[in-house]
This record gives sequence, structure tokens and C-alpha cells, in this order.
Amino acid sequence: MTQTLDRRTLLTLAAMSTAGLASLPAQDAKAETMQDHMTSMGMVPKDAPRVAMLVYPNMVAMDLIGPMTVFKIMRFNIELVGKDKSPASTDVGIPMAATHTFDECPGGMDVLFVPGGTIGTIACMQDRAVMDFMADRGNSAKWVTSVCTGSLVLAAAGLLKGYDATAHWAVADLLPLMGARHVEGRVVRDRNRMTGGGVTAGIDFALTLAAEMKGEEAAKRAALTIEYAPQPPFQSGMPQEAGEAMVASMRSARHTMDDGARQAAIAAGKRLGLQL
Repeated sequence: MTQTLDRRTLLTLAAMSTAGLASLPAQDAKAETMQDHMTSMGMVPKDAPRVAMLVYPNMVAMDLIGPMTVFKIMRFNIELVGKDKSPASTDVGIPMAATHTFDECPGGMDVLFVPGGTIGTIACMQDRAVMDFMADRGNSAKWVTSVCTGSLVLAAAGLLKGYDATAHWAVADLLPLMGARHVEGRVVRDRNRMTGGGVTAGIDFALTLAAEMKGEEAAKRAALTIEYAPQPPFQSGMPQEAGEAMVASMRSARHTMDDGARQAAIAAGKRLGLQL
């Protein structure tokens, strides 16, 4: 098999491993995973960067799939990590199953990544097992990263104390409650912490990280592979673009959910010993 893969092959492999393997029930998973198979064929180098991506119930699927697609094209070694290997529900109804449990995920990963999803995020912030795992693996990871509300999970685990970070616009103001400095931006980097804004910022984040890890030229090739050239049909994706009336309406609709996130952030801040 040739080592030079064309665009269609890369996209097909990314789709197979993302949509197919990730949604397999644990009891149907084969002893040799797709990742193992790709590694054995030389498509994922043995020395490829190792990425641990958290999987949890009520997460936003695109928060995971966007970055995962880029990482697959970059030939990174990806582990989907969860409390167990039961398929986790997502916002679009497509279940995602972890390939590794917390105990099976080693320390010293190249990248630790957390996707978002406010309801699921709140549960993670209140789950001692998740917090312990994040704190332990985060302290030894080369890069500690997130997209959307995933940064609230990082912050609740104490991994953003004293760091600049961002999150989905509706809850980004909660970051200082857990010791982080909220900085507006599509992608925010502070030393080895890199956080992305809301859902679609996941691809921006992944390409930015890919450039840091493998060079700008390699990241540009990944962007070309997925034809990443956003041209939104209207400018309403950020509060300053959408206008006060739409933002107020959205905040009203999200009130109960966002208030739950605030209470979880306050509790986490107290747990971390912060004076609020």
C-alpha cells in the first residue's frame, strides 16, 4: 500500500474512524480497533502524538468530531477516553463510545482534550472521578486543551488557574470563578493551554494546535484536505454580530442551563480554595 494518500482516501479514513468506530457499542468492538489497524498498516506512525479526547454523556458531537477529523488527517494517535465504554449520548443523537477507560489512559499524553456541551459539562464538573482524572492527566500532558464549554471542565479540575482561556460566549464569564482569566478570542493560547470558543471554533483550534505541533505547512495541508474556507451566509455567530435583541433572547432561553453552569463553577471555585 502506498504511503501517499490522496484527499478522498484521507477524508474516507477520517469519516470511518470518527463516525464508525466512535459509535460502536463496547460489546461489538473488535480486539483490533480501527486505530490499531491503521497503525499496523503504517498509516499512523508508532511515534505519532498521542491524543486523549474525553467522551461523556450529553456532549456536543461536533466539538469532538471537528478536531478529531483534523487530528486523524495529521495521523495523530487518538484515544477516546471515558468513565466506561458505554456509548455516550450526544446532542445530535449519534452515540460516541470511549475506546479507553480512565484507568486505561496513561499519563504523559501529548494532548488532553475536552469537548463541550453545557448539560454534560455541568455533570462532569460535579463528578469526582472525572475531576480526578482530568487533574491527574492534565498535570502530565504536554498540551491541555478544550473547545466550547469544555474549558469549564478544565477549570473545575484546577487546570486553568492563572491561565488565559476562552469558552462558548454564553458561559465564558464563568472562567474567572475558577481562577482562569477570560480572554475573548476564537482560539486562546497561554503556554501549554489552548482553548477554543463555541462549537465551530473546534476546527480553528485543531488547525492551530496542529501547526504548533507539526508545523504550519502540515496544518495548511490539513486545511486544504477538508477544504476549510468558511463563508458564513450571515454574520450572527458572535454576540457583537447578532445584536442585543437576539443575544437577550438566547440568554433567556438558556437561563436554566447557564445558571446550572454558574452554580457548578462557584462550587468548583470553592473546592479549589478560591475566595469568591
